[in-house]
Amino acid sequence: MRIVIAGGHGQIALLLERLLSDAGHDPVGIVRNPDQVRDLEQVGARALVLDLEHTDVAALAGHLDGADAVVFAAGGGGSSGAERKLTIDRDGAILLADAAERAGVSRYVMVSAMHTDEFDAARAELPAADDDVFQVYLRAKSEADADVRARDALDWTIVRPGALTDDAPTGLVAVGARLEGGSIPRADVAAIVATALTEGVAVKTQFEVVSGELEISDALTAIRY
Repeated sequence: MRIVIAGGHGQIALLLERLLSDAGHDPVGIVRNPDQVRDLEQVGARALVLDLEHTDVAALAGHLDGADAVVFAAGGGGSSGAERKLTIDRDGAILLADAAERAGVSRYVMVSAMHTDEFDAARAELPAADDDVFQVYLRAKSEADADVRARDALDWTIVRPGALTDDAPTGLVAVGARLEGGSIPRADVAAIVATALTEGVAVKTQFEVVSGELEISDALTAIRY
């Protein structure tokens, strides 16, 4: 499978690219900075240098020609301001969905975040104070997720992990429509995305996920949300 990953230099994306490459697939990571190309090549991925904030649907769709799936794992980053939460976390995800539809790529996996729909609307508008940036982030993820869910042409999966850690993967998770909280290694999130793609499971589902007791494949196969 040729899988194009937006945010190809992110921590989850690099782990995902390694998993896919090791399994014989062809991951292509979208990066803005050409200095990051070598990092992708070292995990077995090809790099596409493209700035999602300065491209359009037609140009991006051209790069998706022949792809089997796309993954949105991009983000404005913890140090970015409120505006980039919308231009990357929301608008970038919507742009990728538009381009995927135009290119005829139906499989779309979104890496979102837990409890995104519970943002404080009064604090999630621009301009936002520094302590409101997280609310803008939640709003951006929520609105992107809603846009993707509404697309009949996409076989979407929306993964909403809890607090991310750099711990070693366990391969064991708990999933649900809404979980109270918890954490999960980034490596397990990467494995969840890889499993959804390669096993064709969790299609048209949105779920929250943290570390738990179920094997990833079993947990995704059982999802009915």
